[in-house]
Amino acid sequence: MTQAWFTSPQDVVDRLGAVGYLADAATATSVFLAGALEKPLLVEGPAGVGKTELAKAVARATDAELVRLQCYEGLDESRALYEWNYKKQLLRIQATGQSTGTGAGDGAGEGWDATHDDIFSEEFLLTRPLLTAIRRDDPTVLLIDEVDKTDVEFEGLLLEVLSDFQVTVPELGTVTATRKPFVLLTSNAARELSEAVKRRCLYLHLDYPELEREREIVARAVPGLDDAVVGEVVEVVSRLRGLDLKKSPSIAESIDWARTLVALEIDHLDAETATATLGVVLKHVSDQKRAVTELKSRRRL
Repeated sequence: MTQAWFTSPQDVVDRLGAVGYLADAATATSVFLAGALEKPLLVEGPAGVGKTELAKAVARATDAELVRLQCYEGLDESRALYEWNYKKQLLRIQATGQSTGTGAGDGAGEGWDATHDDIFSEEFLLTRPLLTAIRRDDPTVLLIDEVDKTDVEFEGLLLEVLSDFQVTVPELGTVTATRKPFVLLTSNAARELSEAVKRRCLYLHLDYPELEREREIVARAVPGLDDAVVGEVVEVVSRLRGLDLKKSPSIAESIDWARTLVALEIDHLDAETATATLGVVLKHVSDQKRAVTELKSRRRL
């Protein structure tokens, strides 16, 4: 019998917390149910709220291997599922032709049939993330990251994995998971996913954390920083997120900003320091100009 991923939502909180991820009640419940029901978990929300980190934390907490499929426009079957090693196949065909005295690809009859069967065997198969995750016998977390960046047509390739945990290779047949992976999909909601994908998944929406929770996250990640300074960083980041920016600061960038203050041996985040180090959290010049205006409009942070 396969061991359960987690025994309860509180077990999720405890074990993810032990590896540095602070899960709130909704996140813990969703993760627990995804494991208990063996259903993929679709996590949607703005960039930088910890969606990808959640998958990594589940893998660390359960001693599972993380297999990641990074999605992008134009992603196809050969990069997501599998492809054949064409160069190696050609070499085998040429070698067979030389040994039988026929030209490459010229081996008609039984010789060619045997060669054809041979070059579409396991030896020539290159597995990609989806097939790799399905075939693993050990605990596996399959992260399908930023699925909203793929074309709509690509979602059709995912359905067999999401519903039946299997992949069909025409030349080899259907490969079904002997040990179902923990599947987590992330989406920045750049486009609406199909109902077919959503129907196969549990759903969790993640947003930027409340101030107190982000203080705890940053404090854990940067233990050498004074609590008061952690509070200043988190509060300024929260204010920046309230501006109309191209890209709001992520949780990871909050942590980077805190680490920056430690590296600079600064024990107070005043307006001058914040302006000088804005590049840590804001990566567009228009966002930085807007933030500087906001910071100057306040006498103190």
